[in-house]
Amino acid sequence: MRLSDDVLLDVMKRFQAEMVKGLGRDTNPTAALKMLPTFVRSTPDGSEKGDFIALDLGGSYFRILRVKVSHEKKQTVQMETEIYDTPEDIMHGSGTRLFDHVAECLGDFMEKREIKDKKLPVGFTFSFPCRQSKLDEGYLITWTKRFRASGVEGANVVQLLNKAIKKRGDYDADIMAVVNDTVGTMMTCGFDDQRCEVGIIIGTGTNACYMEEMRHIDLVEGDEGRMCINTEWGAFGDDGTLEDIRTEFDREIDRGSLNPGKQLFEKMVSGMYMGELVRLILVKMAKEGLIFEGRITPELLTKGKFETKHVSAIEKSKEGLHKAKEILARLGVEPSHEDCIAVQHVCTIVSFRSANLVAATLGAILNQLRDNKGVGRLRTTVGVDGSLYKMHPQYSRRLHKTVRRLVPDSDVRFLLSESGSGKGAAMVTAVAYRLSEQHRLINATLAEFKLTNEQLLQVKKRMRMEIEAGLRKKSHDHAKVKMLPTFVRSTPDGTENGDFLALDLGGTNFRVLLVKIRSGKRRMVEMHNKIYAIPVEVMQGTGEELFDHIVSCISDFLDYMGIKGARLPLGFTFSFPCKQTSLDAGILLNWTKGFKATDCEGEDVVNLLREGIKRREEFDLDVVAVVNDTVGTMMTCAYEDPNCEVGLIVGTGSNACYMEEMRNIEMVEGDQGRMCVNMEWGAFGDNGCLDDIRTIYDKAVDEYSLNSGKQRYEKMISGMYLGEIVRNILIDFTKRGFLFRGQISETLKTRSIFETKFLSQIESDRLALLQVRTILQQLGLNSTCDDSIIVKTVCGAVSRRAAQLCGAGMAAVVDKIRENRGLEHLDITVGVDGTLYKLHPHFSKFMHQTVKELAPKCDVTFLLSEDGSGKGAALITAVGCRLRDAEHN
Repeated sequence: MRLSDDVLLDVMKRFQAEMVKGLGRDTNPTAALKMLPTFVRSTPDGSEKGDFIALDLGGSYFRILRVKVSHEKKQTVQMETEIYDTPEDIMHGSGTRLFDHVAECLGDFMEKREIKDKKLPVGFTFSFPCRQSKLDEGYLITWTKRFRASGVEGANVVQLLNKAIKKRGDYDADIMAVVNDTVGTMMTCGFDDQRCEVGIIIGTGTNACYMEEMRHIDLVEGDEGRMCINTEWGAFGDDGTLEDIRTEFDREIDRGSLNPGKQLFEKMVSGMYMGELVRLILVKMAKEGLIFEGRITPELLTKGKFETKHVSAIEKSKEGLHKAKEILARLGVEPSHEDCIAVQHVCTIVSFRSANLVAATLGAILNQLRDNKGVGRLRTTVGVDGSLYKMHPQYSRRLHKTVRRLVPDSDVRFLLSESGSGKGAAMVTAVAYRLSEQHRLINATLAEFKLTNEQLLQVKKRMRMEIEAGLRKKSHDHAKVKMLPTFVRSTPDGTENGDFLALDLGGTNFRVLLVKIRSGKRRMVEMHNKIYAIPVEVMQGTGEELFDHIVSCISDFLDYMGIKGARLPLGFTFSFPCKQTSLDAGILLNWTKGFKATDCEGEDVVNLLREGIKRREEFDLDVVAVVNDTVGTMMTCAYEDPNCEVGLIVGTGSNACYMEEMRNIEMVEGDQGRMCVNMEWGAFGDNGCLDDIRTIYDKAVDEYSLNSGKQRYEKMISGMYLGEIVRNILIDFTKRGFLFRGQISETLKTRSIFETKFLSQIESDRLALLQVRTILQQLGLNSTCDDSIIVKTVCGAVSRRAAQLCGAGMAAVVDKIRENRGLEHLDITVGVDGTLYKLHPHFSKFMHQTVKELAPKCDVTFLLSEDGSGKGAALITAVGCRLRDAEHN
């Protein structure tokens, strides 16, 4: 019976293998460990409050508790308890009688406290093996502990109890949770120590439960979060895994039990059998003449005469031997001093083996938790209950010591549970109540982000109206969606040929490119580029300094490429709001993105560039086109796919352009052919036409932005702002106590910490919640599993709405093109660029779906653009040169 650490480590390994079997869908039916899901998804977080009733049915008496959890200065719990008898004839009668008895006791309890008119939430501790598929239902698998009421096995005990309560009709109860007493133990301790995620009972019987990751629980849908698993570990070994360490005494006990072959682990460790094991060993020793001078009395041969409480008494350090003498005398044996020492020794061996075995199985659970969390060291708390653990003088100390030896990389705190089965049921109910309330409120808030098809059609319709307003002469000046003509009159046709320069200015970096375009059979584009920084003092100095800096960078690049002699055509991607009057003239309306160079606003940027080149007197260039990056995006894709006549950017900001009929562009002379229009659609809604779908969070983001009241559509769909919307919701949820235990961290108060890439990572399906927690930790947010689920849900709601709004805008554009051309059906390609579109795991999918639903007569293909601002600018220049040459000829 003495087990070495090697044997215990082996038992630990076997138990962990059995756990995996019990969790697997295909292996569970034959597994000895049933690993039952309890549907308890969260331990207490300290914010629970309310008035609850707990029923505790698990033995010969039945307890009812009223548990009040309040929050004055700190969380306090008040409990009142009443104990009712469960007579033998009711335990063995019909199920109906049993539940009528429970309902009657509950009625009596409520009557005395005058709470029959309150519909209090009830938690029901039902300490028998149950199969659950929801928190508030439990199908009894088999009766244990002398219960044998007929018609209950296989039935849902909540339904039976509800039926009995309804039949009485004098009070109403809301049964929110069926709880196993082990889970109750974990939850009670979880109330006092939020680290508690394991519960064990070592009493008459034994069992354990712990919080497992949902992704490992095959028997329950979903991979998000955690759930408490009731291991029913008493059955460990029922499939023969423990045969090599079971002794002849274990086998004898099993043969004489009510359930031979079942609960073999429990029979080796729990209180119900410990005294009996000792008795069998003493009988054998006496028969072999090793003790009592070989004398055997009838009492010693009687089953159940040596009880576990005797084992506890004999193992007491001081009066143990004296107690041994008394107990043995009652069994009719006249023991010598040596006999007493021998008996004490046997007791120690049996109880020590029990503590060692429990340490091994608990060690396996701790290892599982550590692996789940992916940490080197596990810090956790184990809630414990049970008479053996509480009453035996040495048991707990031995258990703790062995656990620390078997799992040295875990810091485990053992916490004694108080009235686990009663208070625990109330705690489970309190947590369930908190979660369901929280769920309701969160869903109500996020409902504003769920746009119906009608709402999206409205957005499409309004976008169409705004497009018309921007195109018309009489409404153009006060239109919000500016519909700026770009003077790009054609997409590439494949005959473009030559060497072109492109400049790309749109942020703190500035690129110069040489693009070689070859037509004919072996069509290709070859690019060389160099990136230059623009110092802040240049961005914010005079216009002359800015353009001198740009020209000196070009000079450096031409030297670098060895092409200073040639007068190359150049395309200038200038990603600031411009009013173009021709392809090679763009008047800067206003600087954005931190630029403040003087004497530029209201000027033609091509002139500024040409003057800078003149001042340098080193080289000459033919500036052919001013290009907007959205148009560049359309052009690069059109070079690959001639069907591409729309450009879209959804990145930090958002914008779109498309080929409009000249006859509709009233701001430009002429009715022939088409021209690309730069919509500047981010400003959609600046006249209030989207106010009915803007939430308080959108308004907050707008209010605190640099350009309050402007670019409202962009602020609902683009990457720069989605994280801000999420952050505002999280702050609100934290204030309302749904998140981060109500603690708003400094980080959360910091604007723009939630970058788009975080949203993309958090929403990635491949990421387990564990990784979501890691991302939140990087942001200084200490999150629980539940927090992570909520954060992920919020991100999902915000990004989905963004994708749908973007899709509604795009649907308006493609339908306009279809109607322009008088087509019943349009096939068209949209060239897309932008980090949000490219990196977010679901954005593109939701957007495509929305366009499909809102513009059913259009078949839209989305094509990812490669370098719209560089290659695109060169292509626009090439097309411009081609058209210019055609005109001259």
